[in-house]
Amino acid sequence: MTNAPEPQPRASLPSQYAPAEVESARYERWVADGRFRAETDSDKPAYCIVIPPPNVTGNLHVGHAFEHTLIDTVIRRKRMQGFEALWQPGMDHAGIATQNVVERKLASEGVSRHDLGREAFVEKVWQWKEESGGQILDQMKRLGDSVDWDRERFTMDEGLSRAVRTIFKRLYDDELIYRAERIINWCPRCQTAISDIEVDHSDDDGELVSIRYGDGENAIVVATTRAETMLGDTAVAVHPGDERYRHLVGTEIELPLTGRRIPIVADEHVDPEFGTGAVKVTPAHDPNDFEIGRRHGLPSITVMDERAVITAHGPFLGLDRFEARPAIVAALREQGRIVAEKRPYVHAVGHCSRCKTTIEPRLSKQWFVKVAPLAKEAGDAVRDGRVKVSPPEMEKRYFAWVDNLHDWCISRQLWWGHRIPIWHGPNGEQVCLAEGEEPPAGYVQDPDVLDTWFSSALWPFSTMGWPDETPDLAKFYPNAILLTGYDILFFWVARMMMFGLYAFKDAEPAKAIPFGEIVLHGMVRDQFGKKMSKSFGNTIDPIEWMDRYGADSLRFTLALGANPGVDVPIGEDWVQASRNFCNKLWNATRFALISGATTEGELPAAEGLSTPDRWILSRLNHTIAAVDEFYADYEFAKLSDTLRHFAWDDVCDWYLELIKPVLAEGGVAAERTRRVLGEVLETLLRLLHPLIPFVTEELWLALTRGDQLGESVMTAPWPAPREAYLDDVAEARVTAIQRVVGEIRRFRSDQGVKPSQRVSTRLTGLDSAGIGGDEALIRALARLGEPGDDFAETASLAIDGDVTVAFDTRGTIDVAAERARLAKDRTAAEKELEQCRRKLGNEGFLGKAPENVVAGIREREAAAAAAIERITAALAALPEG
Repeated sequence: MTNAPEPQPRASLPSQYAPAEVESARYERWVADGRFRAETDSDKPAYCIVIPPPNVTGNLHVGHAFEHTLIDTVIRRKRMQGFEALWQPGMDHAGIATQNVVERKLASEGVSRHDLGREAFVEKVWQWKEESGGQILDQMKRLGDSVDWDRERFTMDEGLSRAVRTIFKRLYDDELIYRAERIINWCPRCQTAISDIEVDHSDDDGELVSIRYGDGENAIVVATTRAETMLGDTAVAVHPGDERYRHLVGTEIELPLTGRRIPIVADEHVDPEFGTGAVKVTPAHDPNDFEIGRRHGLPSITVMDERAVITAHGPFLGLDRFEARPAIVAALREQGRIVAEKRPYVHAVGHCSRCKTTIEPRLSKQWFVKVAPLAKEAGDAVRDGRVKVSPPEMEKRYFAWVDNLHDWCISRQLWWGHRIPIWHGPNGEQVCLAEGEEPPAGYVQDPDVLDTWFSSALWPFSTMGWPDETPDLAKFYPNAILLTGYDILFFWVARMMMFGLYAFKDAEPAKAIPFGEIVLHGMVRDQFGKKMSKSFGNTIDPIEWMDRYGADSLRFTLALGANPGVDVPIGEDWVQASRNFCNKLWNATRFALISGATTEGELPAAEGLSTPDRWILSRLNHTIAAVDEFYADYEFAKLSDTLRHFAWDDVCDWYLELIKPVLAEGGVAAERTRRVLGEVLETLLRLLHPLIPFVTEELWLALTRGDQLGESVMTAPWPAPREAYLDDVAEARVTAIQRVVGEIRRFRSDQGVKPSQRVSTRLTGLDSAGIGGDEALIRALARLGEPGDDFAETASLAIDGDVTVAFDTRGTIDVAAERARLAKDRTAAEKELEQCRRKLGNEGFLGKAPENVVAGIREREAAAAAAIERITAALAALPEG
């Protein structure tokens, strides 16, 4: 047999991976090479995802990093699968947030927006946007987002603004947009209506005051946390079935402090079991009271202005709401009408998410979308299967939203945003103009702007040129999927469904939907599962973690926690572990290059390969199939974990060790193994690339010499499993070897034998276990020496009833020291077991502790019990001495 030629030297890699030296330059190269560009005239099948547009004021927070990692993983894999894959980027103008930023900047200069006037202020906002907005876009590049930057859009671009005006007019002409007085969320600081998503709710300390209305037999007691609103009460309501108050329904009582007479009405909304079973009704300052007022024809009396200052005549006129509250309670107390006071009284209070001001429910004339017919279409599209929701259990949440939607308040009292395209005439006329039409003389445009979510609802198609019939729309619409958080299922997802189906209502059913699948993920939490909050001090800056550990480490950590629809805990230790994984991959590739691994030439047929080679190829192809299945269900955590275990355990910990003797021996067998090693690593890098793009690109280029050819792993084909290399026999044989070596290593560790120290042993039963020809390999992996003439058995180990290992441990361990160490370990394990059992035996603890905490203690209990059993066996196996 002739010797195989010596392997050709491969590209060298530095001894360590330095993300900071690689990532920025690599990303710029990708962009310059057009790797992210999607071509409209391509013959490839289209696959499009739009980015949930971040606010122009925003910075990349860990929630963005999580969501963008998942989207980028999907889109990179689709490119490798041969799709014309478009990830559409852009930003949202974020009306109230952006206006607040610029107003604060002006305030620092001693100027208000009113000093400037509307046009000049809006010009200032545009100036700020150009100079300071969009920082998040650069941070997205740090993360590795493979968006098509040539297509970047902004919700107030002229094209997108035209789309907003177009759909507004269509909705208006179809009588689906109207103006009316309704209760809305009002921020007295921002001076505007705000959407539900812009309201943060917290449990605040307040007071619950019980007030007696009326006197004598006709007296009735109501409780309230907002005594100041009683000035606007226009009724007291009770449940129609409540016998206590049946005789009072239809009568009137005097409203204290005002002298007004108000009726007592019966309404099903009232809960007779709550409090006294009677409630004050203030239609102008409470959404539930507003509905009661509508049902009973009650007047709505507004007692606060837009600054939340009391406007009702009397001694409280001009007081702020929080000044008026104690003053009114004091006045009622003086009249003897306070029946009870509870302080502190913890209750849910809404705050403006931007300025933290307490929200005031307020009756206001606003513009609304009539959502019932639109919501029905959005529900039907999921029910008839045109749009899929993933995970499927999220469908119930989707239907809970779209089947119970209230009309949508779309107007905001701001200056930055899409101006409502309605013009008002001098005599109360109003007109919505078509594109290009001029308003009649004397008409003025409505001062309000549209809710930011109105333009965001058009994002999947406005970014592609709608209302024109563009090549982009023909190629990439509907989007393939929408991947976003379940927290904006109503605020963004349902509205995109409604507007998309409405805008394309004349198209074929399959073309009318905005996306074919809604993929919902959870929220990122800290490592203890706690919600992140500045007040908790547990927020995470992903930029800092990328600075320390690299973008790939952060991405891989986030993907490892991404179970469909479930919240994701994350801690810095886990990012460090992912950094270690990237380094492990780096070192494995360096070893392969030094060993002459190659990706050139055909992969040898399985029949001519060694057992380790056949085993690793079988494991590789099983891994490819498993990863594809997990991608189909968006099981990012499972596919990431599968790849991590294959890379770390199968390839690095076992395969590289199994083949070292073959590589050292050289010859044809070594040549074949080098080709298998190149195949395995090259395929693994392709599988990992969507998750960790930077390190895999560097390693793939070095392994394949792709840099010399202008190639990229981004455009390498996605691996497909090859059944010819599936090998149950080889897998069973290597599994048996692993079991024997693993048990020997564990025994050595328990006995305190140093990993580098060889121990004389006698092995029997390998033939029965089916690995009789692998004794030399087992000895090399477990660092076992041959038994000499003076061999004396001092300990033995039985493995699965087939294999017996006799050890001569004389001179390899300090028996006394090892016995002391094991005894100390057993004491610690016994203490741990006792503590766990004490907690698990405490019924009070079990009744209060969260399920995950109890489960964790049960796991600790089992681990401690197993440790005691293992240590006891190790003590018994120690030789006398």
